[in-house]
Amino acid sequence: MLTPTPGAGLVAGRVQAGILGAVVLPLLLLLVALCVALAAWALVFVVRDRAVILRQLFGAAVVEAVLVVQAVVAAVLLVTGDHAVNAVLFWGYLATALLVLPTASMLTATQATARQAPRPRASAIVATT
Repeated sequence: MLTPTPGAGLVAGRVQAGILGAVVLPLLLLLVALCVALAAWALVFVVRDRAVILRQLFGAAVVEAVLVVQAVVAAVLLVTGDHAVNAVLFWGYLATALLVLPTASMLTATQATARQAPRPRASAIVATT
């Protein structure tokens, strides 16, 4: 439950000006939409038993770029005095999100070159991240 905190962007329990903690709401919604679209696209490849294609990795790069923009915006908001979130927890989750997608992309590349590994596993890695 959101509770009002002085200077935290909350007024009487309401989100003020589209800011929730250290995240701008439209940016968050864009990020969620991109992640869902990428996961659905990868899931289609898993169901069809196809390998990951370069376009999917470009899509993952777009998601990663939006995550970096979110990190910059969050840093600016936290530096300017918006401390409605636990900074350690927030930055831990953000750092994990920034590292998981490139790691999954590297795993898909290694599985694409390995002859003994089934191809759909690589798409499943992208779909679950």
